[in-house]
Amino acid sequence: MSTSTSQIRNASHSNKPVILISSIAALAGFLFGYDSAVINGATEAIRHQFEVGPGPLGFAVASALIGAAVGAFFGGSVADKIGRTAVMKIAAVLFLVSALGSGLAPEIYSLIIFRIIGGVGMGVASIIAPAYIAEIAPSHLRGRLGSLQQFAIVVGIFLSQLVNKILADLAGGSAEPLWFGAGAWRWMLLAEVIPAVLYLLGAYLIPESPRHLIGTGRIDEARAVLTRVLGAEELDESVARIRDSLNRDNRPSFKDLRGSSFGLKPIVWVGIALAVFQQFVGINVVFYYSNTLWQSVGFSEDASFVFSLISATVNVTVTIAAILLVDKVGRRPLLLVGSGGMAVTLGTMAVVFASATVTETGPVLEGASGPIALVAANLFVVFFGVSWGPVMWVMLGEMFPNQIRFSALAIAGFAQWFANFAVTQTFPMLADFSLAVAYGLYAGFALLSLFFVLRYVSETKGIELEDMKE
Repeated sequence: MSTSTSQIRNASHSNKPVILISSIAALAGFLFGYDSAVINGATEAIRHQFEVGPGPLGFAVASALIGAAVGAFFGGSVADKIGRTAVMKIAAVLFLVSALGSGLAPEIYSLIIFRIIGGVGMGVASIIAPAYIAEIAPSHLRGRLGSLQQFAIVVGIFLSQLVNKILADLAGGSAEPLWFGAGAWRWMLLAEVIPAVLYLLGAYLIPESPRHLIGTGRIDEARAVLTRVLGAEELDESVARIRDSLNRDNRPSFKDLRGSSFGLKPIVWVGIALAVFQQFVGINVVFYYSNTLWQSVGFSEDASFVFSLISATVNVTVTIAAILLVDKVGRRPLLLVGSGGMAVTLGTMAVVFASATVTETGPVLEGASGPIALVAANLFVVFFGVSWGPVMWVMLGEMFPNQIRFSALAIAGFAQWFANFAVTQTFPMLADFSLAVAYGLYAGFALLSLFFVLRYVSETKGIELEDMKE
């Protein structure tokens, strides 16, 4: 079925139900973003509270990413067995446990354990939301609805920075006591309880994926969901196409990913590379360590919170632009523009920090260097937010054929979180050595991502999930 035929067929059907369903599913992204970035406002307080150095601090921040890699790897197979919405409920409970445990942690080891638990939730959420949205959305809306995942992530990041600043201001600093004698940083982590409960409730309100229902023989339930989100016209054809594409003689497994290209199908390697490049440009350094970074070059804690909030606000704004563009200009052009822009802005930051005055306490940005670094950092967020941020998740949710979608997404998700962990764990040590080297390295990966997209990434705009090729 062509894209135009699909659009004409669905023109008379309201898109409101699928938009609402996709928005609830995207709450996974909100928790993903909130949980991953909330630690930013607490890092300095944790450093002093538990008296840890750069290495242990980096591991405490990055420990959630270990759990995320595990959650992403196993979440797909679990979702194929028990369903997408059931996995969403599990992820919500993991977020809830993590928020309570991290906020009340008596020492660094307990904090790390509960951060890992939350990380498992992040990993599960990172693959379940884009795949579920791709499976339930009509092709002409799939890019925009798939981008809701990244929009929810950046809103979660933004609100975590806003909550962090409000709590730090109320207490007079992130390490200062706030309510019941607990430090403000603890309340930053405990605040995640609220969205975790909302996500758990939301998971009970949305229907199961029609593709999972058909794959498990629940045809009548699948027809009801498809009617709700797509309308009643040509329903039998939709069910038949999904059933044929699933080819359920054997249940999905990682064996289905085997191919001639170094043991995996080429499309799986493309997904892995997309996931890794999204992290190797260093985006999460901005959101995990921005407060520490700006303080290290001479800005006050209050100013650093403001700069982090500005970056998060910019990220939200440009992600809205990406949602409006992704189904119009396509996935590939946005990736190319993003790669080029990130290479230039990261290169600018590398040059600025290379010329910084180095003192006993670290580099100091003098004169125009500070504003230039701040502008370059935010322009980097702009280029990432309009391209690799949302588009990577859209493509991972839609680019794989039905039979291997969750298995391939599990591998790509694992690679994404492993890359995230590597960048997060190494940045404190790289920063101690040279911020210029750190940002120069990220700029190099941004440039490599440009050539990768030109050579290997195909456009998926407007293609039905059942027509995705290996």
